[in-house]
Amino acid sequence: MIRGKRRRLPVISISKLIPNMITVMALCAGLSGVRFALNEQWSLAVGAIAVAAILDTLDGSMARLLKGQSKFGAELDSLGDFISFGVSPALILFLWSTHDLKSFGWMAALFFSTCMALRLARFNTKADDPTLPPFTYRFFTGVPAPAAAGLGLLPLILSFEADFAFLHQPHFLAVWQVVVGLLMVSQVPTYSFKGARVPQKLVLPLLIVFGICVAWLVSAPWQFFAALLFSYLVSLPFSYRSYLRLQRTVEPESETADETSDPDGKVTPFGKAKGEN
Repeated sequence: MIRGKRRRLPVISISKLIPNMITVMALCAGLSGVRFALNEQWSLAVGAIAVAAILDTLDGSMARLLKGQSKFGAELDSLGDFISFGVSPALILFLWSTHDLKSFGWMAALFFSTCMALRLARFNTKADDPTLPPFTYRFFTGVPAPAAAGLGLLPLILSFEADFAFLHQPHFLAVWQVVVGLLMVSQVPTYSFKGARVPQKLVLPLLIVFGICVAWLVSAPWQFFAALLFSYLVSLPFSYRSYLRLQRTVEPESETADETSDPDGKVTPFGKAKGEN
């Protein structure tokens, strides 16, 4: 009697799990920021969010490198981003200052977290939209999650280096959270540096700048993060102008394509539609 072949259990390569492991690490780092805030360890709380942001950048790169992209990973990444960059920063700021406003301080925290959830939901639904022009991959719509978390915590970061009273003012922080939340859900195009390419002649200067940034980060981390976030804020008008310029370039091409095609979408000889002389 011949025995039937045993069915092998479905297995997944460990390399394909690495991106999801990094995502879980980012989630744990972001949520640990709340624990540090409960102990009034504010620098560690902000540091935990920074670690989460670094890991969040790495998980997508590792997924593409190891070909471990999956729908499960994409959903896990969004949930982790909501916890690390939507919930944790809002709670850290509430515990640091805005709790003095009681209900209004909590409303500001809820507003920030809700905007983060809406921003991530919009990103997930538009990620594979085939109707978007090709140049849009260079931009995000609104401020992305890690940058929004950093901007939300910017007053706390500045307070590590400068003793300005308004930085700890709960009314100011509540308004600041609302402003950052609105930037998240806005239609403002912001630079996406994931697909950026560097010309060969700029490789060496870029490496020198990178070395300077690493030295700055090691010697004065809070100054570095503050300068990085301010630079991002300054880049917003430039990203908007760049987007409009590319949009104006694409629109005439689309109009020309419409004029040279017939109702069935077929281009006629000499670039004229049927019925033209």
